Amino acid sequence: MKIPLRLICQIKFFVFLAIVSSLAIAQESEQIPLLIHAARVFDGNSIRTNTSVLVTGGIVTRIDTREAFKSSDAKVIDLGDATLLPGFIELHAHLGYQHIPVDTVLKHGITTLRDVGGPLHQPYGGDGSLRVMTSGPIITAVDGYPIPGMGAENIAIAVSSEQQARETVRTLIDGGAAVIKIALEPGGEVGAPWASGHHHHQSEAEHQSHQHKTVPIKKTWPLLSEAIVRAIVDEAHKQSRKVTAHLGEATGAKIAVAAGVDEWTHMPCDLIPEVLLKRAVEKNVKIVTTLDTLSKCSGIAQNTHIWSKLGGDVLYGAEIAHPDIPWGIDAHELMAMLHMANMQAIDVLRSATSKSGQYLNIPLLGTLQSGAPADMIAVKGDPTQAFKMLEYPDLVMSGGKVVVNNF
Repeated sequence: MKIPLRLICQIKFFVFLAIVSSLAIAQESEQIPLLIHAARVFDGNSIRTNTSVLVTGGIVTRIDTREAFKSSDAKVIDLGDATLLPGFIELHAHLGYQHIPVDTVLKHGITTLRDVGGPLHQPYGGDGSLRVMTSGPIITAVDGYPIPGMGAENIAIAVSSEQQARETVRTLIDGGAAVIKIALEPGGEVGAPWASGHHHHQSEAEHQSHQHKTVPIKKTWPLLSEAIVRAIVDEAHKQSRKVTAHLGEATGAKIAVAAGVDEWTHMPCDLIPEVLLKRAVEKNVKIVTTLDTLSKCSGIAQNTHIWSKLGGDVLYGAEIAHPDIPWGIDAHELMAMLHMANMQAIDVLRSATSKSGQYLNIPLLGTLQSGAPADMIAVKGDPTQAFKMLEYPDLVMSGGKVVVNNF
C-alpha cells in the first residue's frame, strides 16, 4: 500500500514536534531550581552549619541559611547529617595516556582534572561530565626523561634550541594546552617511581637488567638548559600559561628556580637544600603534592616539612593513573598533607578546591559561592574527621547535573 506524500509529511512534522517538545522539557527541567539542604556546607573557605545551596541552570545562585529558603519553589534534596563540598580538583593525572575512564573519576569525587603529560586536546567537560584540561606532551631534552622509558609518542617532545622551544610552546597552546609541562629529570632518585622496577614508567628491558645487578647503576638523562627553560617560560607567560616542571632532585630544581618556572609537578623525591627551597618560596613557586605516589622517596617527608615551615604553597594532586592511586579522590594524599605538611584539615580541603580553582584562573571554581559552577559532592558525616569517606561520595554533581545520588 502506497502512503500518500501528504501523510508522510504530516508524520515527519509530528515526529519533529515530539523531538522539539522533549528537548524543551529536558531544557526546562534543567532550569528548575534545585535546593540542597545539608547539616554542613564547606563553601571552599569555611564550614557552615544549617546551610542550604540553591542551584539554577548549572550555577550556584544562592547560599544561605535553611530558613531563608522557606518560600522557595525549587526541587529539594535534603542531605540530612551530611557535608556538601565543592567537587575536588586533581592537578596531576595521566588520564589520556593511561586510558583511565573519565566517568569513574567523576563518580569518585573529582569534578575537574588537569592531565599533565599525554595527548593534547582542548579543554572539555564540566556539564554533567568530568572537566578536563591538558598540558599535552612534556617538553624535554633530546633523549631526556621520559623518552628513554616511554618513548615520545603522545607523551614527550624533545627540543634542542630556544627557537624550537618557543615554537613548541606556541603549538601546544594552539592545540589547547592549559599549562606547559617540562621535564628536568636526570634520574636516579632513591624511591622514585620512575626509577623503580614496580612502576609502569620503566621498560621491561631495564627491569630485566636491574634484576641481575645487586647495585643499580645510576643513569643520567640529559636536561634542558637554563636558557631553553627561560625561553619556554617567557613564551608561555606571553600567552598567560604557567609552566610546571617534573623534577625530583636539586639539579632540576636549581634550573627551575633560576629560569622562573611557576610550579613543580611533585614535591621533590631527593632531599633539597633548604636554601634552594627558600629561594623557590620567595619566587612564589607552587608544589603539587603527589606525596602518596612518592611515599618511598628518601627526601619526601623532610622536603614537605621544610617547605611548609618556610610558608611554601602546596596544591592537591595525587597522580591518578599511577598503579597505587585511586581513580578519584585519594584519602592517603589528604592524610599525607595533614601530617607531612602540618596542615589543618580545613586547609587540606581548601587546597583541593578553592585554592586550586584560583590557581587555574577559573573564577569561583572549587567554591560554593554565588556564581560558581555547580560542581559539588556530598558525604554522610563530617570528612574533616575521616578523609576516607571522600573517596566514596554519596552525591556528585557536575555543572548542576546529578551524576550520583545515594540520598
